[in-house]
Amino acid sequence: MTGTQVAGATALVTGGQQGLGKAIVAALLEAGAAKVYSTSRRPGTSDDPRVVVIQADVTDAESVAQLAHTAADATIVVNNAGVLGGTSLLQDDLDDVRSVLDTNLYGALRVTQAFAPLLAGRQATIVNIASVLSWLPGYGSYGVSKAALWSATNSLRLELQQQGTTVIGAYLAYTDTDMTADLDVPKNDPADVARQIVDGIVAGAPEVLADDLTRQVHAPLFPAA
Repeated sequence: MTGTQVAGATALVTGGQQGLGKAIVAALLEAGAAKVYSTSRRPGTSDDPRVVVIQADVTDAESVAQLAHTAADATIVVNNAGVLGGTSLLQDDLDDVRSVLDTNLYGALRVTQAFAPLLAGRQATIVNIASVLSWLPGYGSYGVSKAALWSATNSLRLELQQQGTTVIGAYLAYTDTDMTADLDVPKNDPADVARQIVDGIVAGAPEVLADDLTRQVHAPLFPAA
């Protein structure tokens, strides 16, 4: 699979103003990206002239369409925007379950559908940020959303290879961000995860398995991978 050059490239990172998204923005710039669009649901600015902050909501079709218009020059698209939520598929209200899926799964699909025509015929990459929970049960609607994103990523890879667009799934366990601040568990350094993702973009890797736990869970499920 062909990688995408990061040096001199223009990238888009959804949810790029905090947490892992912010680390991915920094890693792309460190690797030589010329410009990075960084989205947030709230207005914002950046002190770095290479970073263009865009207010966008991946759950809103019109917002995503405007994002694609504004960031039409991007050749790297990172679907990082996500939310936590849900503890029990039996007890949680279905509207709450839908809300998690709307961001974590459908948000990534909206962005991919909007940008795919713009990336056709270019050396381009789409990265979907999933989770080790793609393959582990028991985490409510969040786990379901990441398992579905894993499946969608694999299908999108097949569909988009016809136009020359690489699709990467990034999988990771607990990472030290605001989202996991209340959890007393071992956590990845987001900068390390981000560097691995950028390396995967350059290499054209189909998957990035960012930590030992993720690799341990993945290995027996996909022994030939």
